[in-house]
Amino acid sequence: MKISLFLVSFLVLIPLSQQDPSPKVKPPSRAHAELTSHGFPIGLLPLSVKDYFINKTSGDFSLLLHGTCKITLPPDNYLATYSDKVTGRITHGQIAELRGIRVRAFYQWWSITGIRSSGDNLVFEVGVVTAKYPSKNFDESLDCEGQRASS
Repeated sequence: MKISLFLVSFLVLIPLSQQDPSPKVKPPSRAHAELTSHGFPIGLLPLSVKDYFINKTSGDFSLLLHGTCKITLPPDNYLATYSDKVTGRITHGQIAELRGIRVRAFYQWWSITGIRSSGDNLVFEVGVVTAKYPSKNFDESLDCEGQRASS
């Protein structure tokens, strides 16, 4: 009886001990890695990156998502939408000619046309208007609203 109880306990506990206690985290995509190599945090992009192309000479890039994406951006909870295709030109500390990201502020949608890294801050350009936020607010990539993270 003691042996069978031990055997049952052993068989039940082995699968539990082999489970990974940490949740599955999706590794950063090539696009996220490209952001960090140019001095930007990965949280500027959602997790739903499908593919990414860059011309290493000019810095022109094209980013494909798994569809349009809505994210609530920190710290002021602005709603941002990403088109299924985002394009621009990236150099160290600057993303210019940006197309495909819009943010809702002051009851209106605005296109983000550029992003600059300035010390510990990011400067978002909306035409001639700029807004500055701490880079640390974008240290983590977010899931698109209404979608679950894939593992």
